[in-house]
Amino acid sequence: MHRVPTQFIENRTYDEIEVGEAATLTRTLRPEDIQLFAIMSGDVNPAHVDPEYAHSSMFQEVIAHGMWGGALISTVLGTEFPGPGTIYIGQTLRFSRPVKVADTITVKLTCTKKFDHNKHIIFDCLCTNQEGLKVIAGEAEVLAPTEKIKRARVAMPEVTISDRDARYRRLIGRAQGKPAVQAVFAHPLQAESLQSAAMARDAGIVRPVLVGPERELRELAARHGIDLRECGCVDVPHGRAAVARAVQMAREGEAQILVQGAISAHEFLLPVIAAGGLRTARRLSHVLYIDVPGYPRPIVISDMMVNIEPTLEHKVDIVQNAIDFAQLMGVAEPKVALLAGIDTVTPRMRATLDAAALCKMADRGQITGGVLDGPLGVDNALSLAAARTAHLRSAVAGQADVLIAPDLEAGNMLAKQLEHLSDAISAGVVLGARVPVVLANRNDSIEGRVASLVLGLLVAYRTG
Repeated sequence: MHRVPTQFIENRTYDEIEVGEAATLTRTLRPEDIQLFAIMSGDVNPAHVDPEYAHSSMFQEVIAHGMWGGALISTVLGTEFPGPGTIYIGQTLRFSRPVKVADTITVKLTCTKKFDHNKHIIFDCLCTNQEGLKVIAGEAEVLAPTEKIKRARVAMPEVTISDRDARYRRLIGRAQGKPAVQAVFAHPLQAESLQSAAMARDAGIVRPVLVGPERELRELAARHGIDLRECGCVDVPHGRAAVARAVQMAREGEAQILVQGAISAHEFLLPVIAAGGLRTARRLSHVLYIDVPGYPRPIVISDMMVNIEPTLEHKVDIVQNAIDFAQLMGVAEPKVALLAGIDTVTPRMRATLDAAALCKMADRGQITGGVLDGPLGVDNALSLAAARTAHLRSAVAGQADVLIAPDLEAGNMLAKQLEHLSDAISAGVVLGARVPVVLANRNDSIEGRVASLVLGLLVAYRTG
């Protein structure tokens, strides 16, 4: 017997149930299921809630609490078979293998014994995964209902888990133990720039140097109550002069991080990439580190801010920069999804051709350190369930660490959708120059700006 949920919840009485009769329930484990179970139970075992720890464990990824599967057995007993009026008497459970995110678990309860004298029923309980492998087995004894019950099914409220502050603290905590480096803020003539500089200074992340019109900077700080103690200041008359001086300081080794202030990204980056600026053999590209609730690990997105319509040659550097950055963030062999509108190669869509070429270049050692697959749609890159439905089997599909956008527009829209519609936190840095470069978006939070300085610090120590 398999019941489709209806607007009513109705039981099966003791007399209606026959030995050998069975009922099933199917559920797919989501990351938020693990979080909710941890919140409800207080069980914050790192094997369940700490992806970094779980990656080093014997299972190599986050797994569900064992009793999550046990709760599914209780769900069947209490809502379907026998249903309302059922009283638990006893339960045994034996765990055979872990349940991982995106695993689909089928619970089957079979009536094996009935006792007329006390209306008890014994059920064999079996939980299997999508491959038919046993996950949990056991036996339940219940006092079955003797009266018919039919009630309207109660709609439960939606639950949203939000831990933005904790996620930002974890990201900013990556700077712990690393001495502060000197960061030059080019024309930081906006309150957000000065606030992020002061906060990063107080956290021991950077030693700020403010390059711009000093009188105006100090007046702005005074209006907003920002303490500029221990912030160096280089007095220049306007934004263009500020960028030129900041680039010069970075080129001469006086700055380990270069930070955009109140000046457009175009005006800010031109001197960086100009002859005599900070260029290296590697093309500049932006990487966005984004932590999305509901996805089991942070994602790196590139490029959403620098390369407008990158060629295949440009994408080689974009991909390599992103792989190097993901490794810096602790991913030993990043899974890189090369995004396109479809999952098949077609000459009519250049993004699919570029994806196929990049995969082959990785096979030949022209791109190193990561596992590439593409073309992939966003759904098949991030969702194991979607990838399985599409019959895509690879090390990347459904579990990407890095998303490479086909162009800046696609990358920018993807990143902003995740930031504004999914309660994600993010931080970014530009790679490929002689020093890390931090760009500023007018909508960035102060925490996001400080987190981007943390990324700059980590990159500075890698390249220094």
